[in-house]
Amino acid sequence: MFNIYNMTKNKLEDFFLKNGEKKFKATQVYEWLYKKRVNSFDEMNNISKNTINLLKENFEFEKLKLLTCLSDIDVDKYLFELFDGNKIEAVLMHHDYGYSLCISTEVGCNMGCLFCESGRLKKVRNLNVSEMVLQILMVEEIKKVRISHIVLMGVGEPFDNYDNVIDFVNVINDPKGIDIGARHITISTCGLIPKIKEFTNFDKQVNLAISLHAPNNEIRNKIMPINKAYKIEELIKTIKAYLEKTKRRVTFEYIMLDGINDSDICAIELAELLKGMNAYVNLIPYNSTSNDSLFKKSKKENILKFYDILKKNNINVTIRREFGSKVMAACGQLRANYKEEE
Repeated sequence: MFNIYNMTKNKLEDFFLKNGEKKFKATQVYEWLYKKRVNSFDEMNNISKNTINLLKENFEFEKLKLLTCLSDIDVDKYLFELFDGNKIEAVLMHHDYGYSLCISTEVGCNMGCLFCESGRLKKVRNLNVSEMVLQILMVEEIKKVRISHIVLMGVGEPFDNYDNVIDFVNVINDPKGIDIGARHITISTCGLIPKIKEFTNFDKQVNLAISLHAPNNEIRNKIMPINKAYKIEELIKTIKAYLEKTKRRVTFEYIMLDGINDSDICAIELAELLKGMNAYVNLIPYNSTSNDSLFKKSKKENILKFYDILKKNNINVTIRREFGSKVMAACGQLRANYKEEE
């Protein structure tokens, strides 16, 4: 049985047409699902009984199971159990501009970035569309808030689950769906170049973030295995083509690792690498993980110096606000290992 939350509106329209129904019924169903937030097909009282039976015969209405919620200042981390018993995490962040939800896209991750907890749990499977959509719906229901921004930066590499991620974006961006603006949705990738090229032709103004974390191949090879498949020069060339086609600004994420990638030379190299690009760098202080024997957080003065060098070289740069580390909800800390968290 297929979960109803897997369906984009276009796919639901096709379903109704193939079953001899009018396609406008897809809009009716979407309004019940995402505007009125019903919990069963029987609550859709402006839809005929025959159509309700058709829906029941083909779709299920199952939700995720909330296992626990941990809170810190302006942060809530939710641990959900999926339909097959696997577990994922989502993090709600309260900013001055509203609520942002960081969602997971896979169970585990095969990218193996050494500074990231997610890679310790090897990829089990992709999340389907419903499992991503329901992270939003359930957090809104639990917290009683309206989520205005979505970042795909939780457990998993979004572009390793490309087709489901694109359908997910279509669901949440649809005016009859959750109706989150495309410019309020950010997809992060560590650099799967074929999928970045495919994403270049995506027709929505969704934000792209690149997990770069090093200014050269030597450092990136050591901390990010993906760089051995797609060198940094090829990645930058692909991003420049993306910028030329989309006219959209790109974010480069850069986690600050003491003695690894935080030197003045690294800052100068990074500035030269990104020179002239419509982009900005988001410097991320390292958050503690099980690999603390390998990495330490850069000293505050080194982060500020790195920032100043980029600024002086006309690179737009910010330092990410630190929060959520007390509940292992900060950048790089998600793993969804319930037994360890207990």
